[in-house]
Amino acid sequence: MSAKLGEVLLKENLITPQQLKDALDFQRNNGGRLGSTLVKLGILSDEEVTAVLSRQYGVPSVNLDLFEVDSAAVSLVPQETAERYSVLPLSRVGSTLTLAMIDPTNVFAIDDIKFMTGLSVEPVVVSEPALALAISKYYGTSREIELARVMEDLVAESTNQNQYGEDLEDVELENIEEEIDLENLERMADDAPVVKLANVVMVDALRRGASDIHVEPYEREFRIRFRMDGVLHNIMSPPMKMRDALTSRLKIMARLDIAEKRLPQDGRIKIRVKLDGRSRELDLRVSTLPTIYGEKIVMRLLDKENLRLDMTQLGFEAESLVKFKRNISRPYGMVLVTGPTGSGKTSTLYSALQSLNTIDTNIMTAEDPVEFNLAGINQVQMKESIGLNFAAALRSFLRQDPNIIMVGEVRDFETAEIAVKAALTGHLVLSTLHTNDAPSTISRLMNMGIEPFLVATSVNLIQAQRLVRKICKECKTAIHVPVEALIDVGCTASEAKDIQTYKGMGCAACNNTGYKGRVGLYEVMEVTDELRELILVGASGLELRRKAIEEGMLTLRMSGLEKIRRGMTTVEEVVRETVK
Repeated sequence: MSAKLGEVLLKENLITPQQLKDALDFQRNNGGRLGSTLVKLGILSDEEVTAVLSRQYGVPSVNLDLFEVDSAAVSLVPQETAERYSVLPLSRVGSTLTLAMIDPTNVFAIDDIKFMTGLSVEPVVVSEPALALAISKYYGTSREIELARVMEDLVAESTNQNQYGEDLEDVELENIEEEIDLENLERMADDAPVVKLANVVMVDALRRGASDIHVEPYEREFRIRFRMDGVLHNIMSPPMKMRDALTSRLKIMARLDIAEKRLPQDGRIKIRVKLDGRSRELDLRVSTLPTIYGEKIVMRLLDKENLRLDMTQLGFEAESLVKFKRNISRPYGMVLVTGPTGSGKTSTLYSALQSLNTIDTNIMTAEDPVEFNLAGINQVQMKESIGLNFAAALRSFLRQDPNIIMVGEVRDFETAEIAVKAALTGHLVLSTLHTNDAPSTISRLMNMGIEPFLVATSVNLIQAQRLVRKICKECKTAIHVPVEALIDVGCTASEAKDIQTYKGMGCAACNNTGYKGRVGLYEVMEVTDELRELILVGASGLELRRKAIEEGMLTLRMSGLEKIRRGMTTVEEVVRETVK
């Protein structure tokens, strides 16, 4: 369809070949339909694209802003079907249903809705952005309706003359030192639509269970994305004119300097919101970063209600959990949790600390940053600017009569050396490292400069972990995966024949992704006497891995296969996060 539409637009002299090339390049990088891309880039208006599509398909076009949609007609088609096919029932006259569509040639959609409603279908063509907004408005929950209304307010606001006397799109930034009018920025930030947008975005992220909010300015687009279950989803694209106002609003809420646009800044937003009839505290960690088109803002949601402190709920296999609990219960030694950023290391360590947090135990933590406040635990926030780093905090901890020490991350030789000495002098030390698997952590410590005999005697257990998305329980469906594919990911031939695999088909509960929530994969390597001997003679990570598997260690891939057997996740998720 894209190529055909492009040809029609060129033929009618509505766009130039260069504009088509730019749009196709943008589409290739960002996805979406060509018509929608041309509107995003400001090359054509919504009305122009819709008119061309109408002529191309030979069906009428409709402006949804001016059309009165019949709610009785909307109720004839489920929301999942409307979203899957990008359609919206507009009205019913006798046995004919008028259906708004982006692609009126989609016979599968028309046949499906004919069968579902028992009515004949009369398609009309509409623009993609207008249809998406209308689906949210007429099918959506109160949350989605609120978002749609805010977007309408913002679009209306952006079409009016700029009340602050400046059109941002006409400002030439190249080779110019930008002049910052603080009074103007503050006034923009306090404007009603901006305040409303900021509030709705934060509350919506909390409702959807997002972990991060990304506010991103680009040359011709301003977008807001949420990270849900580890994957970013596009949520909305406010008008470009709202860029500075929204950025300033969020910086004011985080108590950051709105005049400083050249340097990264970090802050925190704490607000109380009334959600679903009860009051909840919303805590966001805010980070700003100057980019070539403005400041990108990332807000990490720290929701205590999503913090799981019960280790049995994290996804451990039974034998792995026994090993982990046994080693965090020892009076001294080191327990290391490894994995990339966002793999749940902090949650695992907090769960361990909570289980060890008793009245007769002194627990000290050095964190950067402190994500959650845990009652009864002494938590210290690192401040590199004044010399308070992990090594300095660790040295002070040893003079504070600790039983258990948690270090946010072992980053350098100095921190590693003090942590090892603490583990050898009667303290239990918990920490994290960035390595790909458990056995390679030993090599990493040695590369930092720690002697093999110190590593062998201080480390009790190393655990590597990853997070994979769980199949949505609401739309979970049994599917057939070829035996060869299951063997390829690590199943035995006999096992592959018996495994029943599942997949989420996509529904309103999971935002049509097929996944809802995440679960951990764990590779728990207990350092036994045999492994200590191998470490002392300088064995490679491969040799250590082979020996650990012989002694019963489940690798990350094995843990993933176990989650597939239990119908918790999909083959694609396990392959995405692990290697054989």
